[in-house]
This record gives sequence, C-alpha cells and structure tokens, in this order.
Amino acid sequence: MDDPVTTRTPFTPSTGREPGEHLLAQFPADRATYWRENAWLAAIAMAGGMGILWGIGNEHVWTGAVGGLFAIAVRALYLASDETKMRWDLTDRRLLGPGTRAIALENIAQVNSIFSAVQVVTVTGDKHLLKYQPDAKATKARIEAARTGGGA
Repeated sequence: MDDPVTTRTPFTPSTGREPGEHLLAQFPADRATYWRENAWLAAIAMAGGMGILWGIGNEHVWTGAVGGLFAIAVRALYLASDETKMRWDLTDRRLLGPGTRAIALENIAQVNSIFSAVQVVTVTGDKHLLKYQPDAKATKARIEAARTGGGA
C-alpha cells in the first residue's frame, strides 16, 4: 500500500519547467559559506553565554564559551547534510525552490540580501530564503535582472 504522505525533505526543485521555459541560473547552497556562517554564530553564542554568566555573577564564566560552542557545533553538524543540499533554479519565468515552491517572476515584490542569504518577498507577503549563497549580492542581482526582463 502506497502512503501518499511522505517525510522526505525535497532539496531541489521538483516542479517541472513549462514548455519554452528556459533555465537561467541555479543557486545551490555553498558548503564553505555554511561552515563560515556557523563559525560566526558559534562566536556570538560563546560571547553571549559568557556575558550572561558574567552578568549573573557566576565565577565560571568560561563555561559559557564551551556551552555556546557545543550548542552551535551540534546544531551545525546535525543540519549540514540537509542545508547544503538545497538548490533554487531561476528560469525566464519563475524562481523554482526546493520541492514544489514556484514563484512567478512578476509576483516578486522585493529581493533582499542578508549576510549569505537572499530573501525573496512576494506581492502577497510570502518570504523565501535562498540560504548560504557564496555571493548573495550576485544572486540578488541575477534574480532582479530576470524579474525586470534583463536576465537572459
């Protein structure tokens, strides 16, 4: 018996291209960018943990650094295999995301870059993240060029 409910995470676009629709670019997550972002997150968590312990008068402030590093390292190792497989495809008509996500270019209201991520905001207010882009500004520029008709 086939179960229609699946727990598999789609990492790449599964929406097919329409007749005459052309692929302009692919935006896979970058492994080196993933680890660099998590290193910065670990540094912030370490400083934050130490700051909290210092603020409450704990004499073992150094344990905040250990705890912050451990927490982010476990998270990063656990998520790495999934996060680094994500890919978005840009066509001359749509931005296709992991699974069945598909955003028509005319429905994109705004494109923002935030650290190594590119945020796509639709006219209805939906937000999508293209995470761990090695050059977020170039990804943003490519999507905006396609949206305004200069992406070929």
